[in-house]
This record gives sequence, C-alpha cells and structure tokens, in this order.
Amino acid sequence: MNHVTVTAITTLIKQTLDRSAGLQNVWVQGEISNFKKHSRGHMYFTLKDDKSRLQSVMFAGNNRSLAFAPDNGMKVLVRGDISVYEPFGQYQFYVKEMQPDGIGHLYMAFEQLKKKLEAEGLFLPDHKKKIPKIPERIAVITSPTGAAVRDIVTTIRRRYPLAAVTLLPVLVQGPGAPASIVSALRQADETESFDVIIAGRGGGSLEELWAFNEEEVARTIFSMSTPVISAVGHETDVTISDFTADLRAPTPTAAAELAVPDIQDMRAFVMERHTRLLRAVKLKIDRKQEQLKALDRSYAFQYPRRLLEQKEQELDIWTDKLRRALQENSQSQRNRLEKLEQRLLNVHPQRAVEKEKNKLLQFEQAMKTAMRRQHDNSRHRLDVQLSKLELLSPLQLMRKGYSLTYDKNGGLLKSVKDIAEGDTVSLTLQDGRIYASVENVIREEREDR
Repeated sequence: MNHVTVTAITTLIKQTLDRSAGLQNVWVQGEISNFKKHSRGHMYFTLKDDKSRLQSVMFAGNNRSLAFAPDNGMKVLVRGDISVYEPFGQYQFYVKEMQPDGIGHLYMAFEQLKKKLEAEGLFLPDHKKKIPKIPERIAVITSPTGAAVRDIVTTIRRRYPLAAVTLLPVLVQGPGAPASIVSALRQADETESFDVIIAGRGGGSLEELWAFNEEEVARTIFSMSTPVISAVGHETDVTISDFTADLRAPTPTAAAELAVPDIQDMRAFVMERHTRLLRAVKLKIDRKQEQLKALDRSYAFQYPRRLLEQKEQELDIWTDKLRRALQENSQSQRNRLEKLEQRLLNVHPQRAVEKEKNKLLQFEQAMKTAMRRQHDNSRHRLDVQLSKLELLSPLQLMRKGYSLTYDKNGGLLKSVKDIAEGDTVSLTLQDGRIYASVENVIREEREDR
C-alpha cells in the first residue's frame, strides 16, 4: 500500500498552486477584518465578502510604500499570489499591492497605460529635451483659480523677475479637462514663443489628478518641441504626464524653481566673477609694471648710445665674417667648378673621338708596316721559290739542247716501250714544238744510277 507524508502532500499542493497562472499576480476585492500589524512590520488580516474568507499577509517590504493605513472594515483592492503556508497546511493570499477599493479601477487603468507607453519607449531618457538655464518666456498651463498658479508665478517673480510669464488657463479636473489641457499645450507649442512650459495643478485625490493620467495628454506632452516641466500634485503624487514630460517637479513651486535660476545666485556669481576678473587684471597690470620697471632699469634704456655703438661694432665683426665666409664659399665653389670642368673635358665626346682617332692612326700605321713587312717577306720567299723553280725548270735543260717528247695523247714519253713505229709524237723545244712520225724504235739497256 503506497502512502505519502503530510509534509510531502502539503508541499505538492503548494507547488501546484505556485505553478497555476490563474492564482498568481491576481487582483482580489474584499473587506479587511482581523487586521494585525506585527512588530516587525508585517500585516496579517482576512479578506472577506458576504460568502467567503481568505487569509492574507502583506510583508513589510511591500507595505512600506502604502499611502494609507489599512484597518478593519476597509474595502480594498489587492494584488498578489495564492500559495500555501506549509507549517499550518493552509492556503493564504500573499499581498504585494493594496489600494482602497474606491479608486481601484483607476489604479488598474493607470498601471495598464503606464506599461503600454513604457513599452513604446515614451519614457526613455533619450527623448528628454534640455530645460534652458535662463528662459526669457515661460508658459504656465494650469487652473487660473488654484493655488498652483500663485505658487508658480510668485516663485518665478521672486527668483527671476526678468522672465515673462504667460498663463494659459485650463480645466484641471472633470470630463473636459484632458481636451482643455491638450489644446493649451498645442497652442503654446505651435506659437514657438516660449522657451519652456510648466503644466500641472495642486494636490488632490487620484480622481482629481486623473486628467494628467489620460493617454491623450501624455502623448501630447511627449510630442512637444518645447521643453515641458510636469508639476502635478504633491511630492508623493505620480501621474503618466510626469513620465512623458522632459522634467518632473515634485510640486508646482519646485517646478518654478527648476524652470528659472535664482537671480540672487546669479548676482553672487557675477560679483564673484567680477572680483576674480578684477584680481586677475590687477595681477596682470602689476606684472607688466614690474616688467616695465625692469626694462627702464636695463642697460639699453640707460646707455642707448653705448649699446648702439656696441651693436654697430658687432655688426662690423659679423659683416667681416660674412664677407670672408662668402669669399671662402665662392672660392670653394670655383674650385669645385674647375674640377667638374676638368672631369667634363676628360669625358667630352670630342676628346674621346680624338683619342680613338689617334688609336686608329696608330693601328693603321702599324697595319701598313705589318703589311709591308709581310709583302717583303712574301716577295723574298717568292724569289727563293722562283730560284728553286728556275733550277728545276725543264726550260733550263732545253736551253742546253734537251727536249720533251709527248705521245699523240699529250702524255710525256719516258720510255721507248710507250711508243711504236708509225706513232705520231710531238717534241717541245726551247723555242717551239715539232710534230714527227716514228719510223723506228730502238731500245737500249742502261744501268740505273
């Protein structure tokens, strides 16, 4: 048989309730009874209606910001979570917010509009315009009969009477208030005549301040090109207009103080700056006077002629130095120029042509000498060869009575074996040729040497 402990089942019930979306962050309407405030600040009470009761607790961290003191018999609208107090095993309501039931619906509308506009980015600091430090023209949008307008005008006149204040009277509560406020805001912005706008009213209940919680008023303030200071109610009162305005003032008087500087502070500032300026000017004058005295005591003012003579002597010295330097530089440049000219002449094309021409002439002369020598040598060798040839020439033998015999084919006959009787032969003598017919061939045997 399966079983669970009391603690386990109680924990399971608590977890089930904590996970239920319909039991978390819910608004409950009821009447307070059995109210008790613990010494540590926690509030314990019962919420009831004509049929049921709900044990509730509101811890000190959540009830410190309450604008009223809860008590028995008070009808309230509360927001919180349903859960289980495990030691007693009983469910109870853990309250996070509490409002008197008479304005509960307005408070819920306020929260819904606030979340909507915040999600659209209308509260971001990037959209806030700077309030001018010294405005010349100020528009005040509020009721002409309330205390707020007196506080604002009186404060501005006391702090900065130079500013021109223009009142744009509007309804600040009731059904026609939102349209009246929007019309005045647009009129002040479209004229482009004002440096800053103060819009607000004195304190009151949530219902009385509700005109400044209307969406149309909040969006109009956000769209303004002129900076807007919101001054609604007392310091604890907060409206939607406070979030969309460029600056929120806790009270109408504080709005006037934020809109203009204090002329007394400005005068004190100017006097302080004036004193500092006089001190700085006097200090500079004193320093210049000391410099003037030092110049007056200087050698140049006491002995100007001597200083002039000294400077003239220095000028002569420097003139001589300059002249010598110029001469040395000129000579140096002249020497450098001569060296460059010599180098230029050495590499001049005409010089190179003449040099190459001399080389050519020398080469030509050497070639002629070599050719003459070669000619003489060749001539000598030719003469030697001619002498040798002359010695070996058949003509020499022919001059001595010898002849050369050729057969009919022109071949030289060296033996009688090469010819026969009846053959035609030719005999070459020193001075001509003889053709003859062979009649007889006689062969003789001779010993070779």
